[in-house]
Amino acid sequence: MSIALPEYYFRVRENGAFVFRVNTENGQRPLDLDQIAVVNIRNGEVKPQGSYQLTDADRAAIADWMAGRKATLEDRELDDILRSVDHLNLTAHWAQTRATPEALEQVTDALLLAMHDLRSVLVRKKADRLKKD
Repeated sequence: MSIALPEYYFRVRENGAFVFRVNTENGQRPLDLDQIAVVNIRNGEVKPQGSYQLTDADRAAIADWMAGRKATLEDRELDDILRSVDHLNLTAHWAQTRATPEALEQVTDALLLAMHDLRSVLVRKKADRLKKD
């Protein structure tokens, strides 16, 4: 049973990835990963590894990966925000039904400040959007 391997492998890191060409033609070992570039997803920078010259196919594969990665990260970010809404609802329920006075004392100031900051940002952004319309 053989497995079709991709031509490129992207080892994700915090702000991008290391790009490897998958090499299956080495007779000594069944698989080699040859690093060809480093990608910074935040600024779009692609640095070839050492003296390696990126081919048009390399650049196209990297550009496709970067577009897909950005979409994935945007989806995850939105999902995280929606989860935060759920957590705020769960926190409100906890505060109303189960929280001890000691526990409330520990979290109240931090929660109030964070919610005030968030509310200020959201109100300002909403006003900006309404002004544009």
